[in-house]
Amino acid sequence: MKIAIIAANGRAGKLIMNEALERGLDVTAIVRDKTKINNSKAKVIEKDLFDLTKDDLKEFDTVVSAFGVWEEKELNKHSSAMEHLCNILANTNIRLMVVGGAGSLYIDSGKKLMDSETFPDIFKPLAKSMSKSFDILKNKKDVLWTYVSPSADFQADGEKTGQYNIGFDELLFNSKGESSISYADYAVAFVDEIQNKKHLNQRITFCCK
Repeated sequence: MKIAIIAANGRAGKLIMNEALERGLDVTAIVRDKTKINNSKAKVIEKDLFDLTKDDLKEFDTVVSAFGVWEEKELNKHSSAMEHLCNILANTNIRLMVVGGAGSLYIDSGKKLMDSETFPDIFKPLAKSMSKSFDILKNKKDVLWTYVSPSADFQADGEKTGQYNIGFDELLFNSKGESSISYADYAVAFVDEIQNKKHLNQRITFCCK
């Protein structure tokens, strides 16, 4: 299985890359600066996402997009990046797996998490831009995709347990009433899904046990 990971130098992308390499998978990191990849087992393509072509990706079984921007003036790039990747992967058997956001998950009241009273205002522009890009993806009929949302509390420095629950469009909670997942366990679950191919053309989400 040949996997390409766009933005493999970011927090989520790096952990997904390392997890896949630990399992012996054939991994290529796609980054703008190859010096930021410090795992010698990874192959590297030094190229901007928006410069990628069909030919660049044609040899891969799965393309992972861990692309993300946080400055408000650049948030529209989430949608343009999604459109670009969908265009170059359309009508192929290459699966696009996206590191997504939690804000577009639904809560008990039937509304999205990002529209709830408790969702921090500071994160709403980011959540809305990522939700818009997900809307683009789920309406594509000619792309093989899986969108992977974390829990509400996405813990950058949380421990790796290798255990998690899986859900779909609704925000997940564990037996303690927590909606959280560490980046490390998210990476474990993400690579499990790459290998198992269970949820094609679906959004899934993970939560710690």
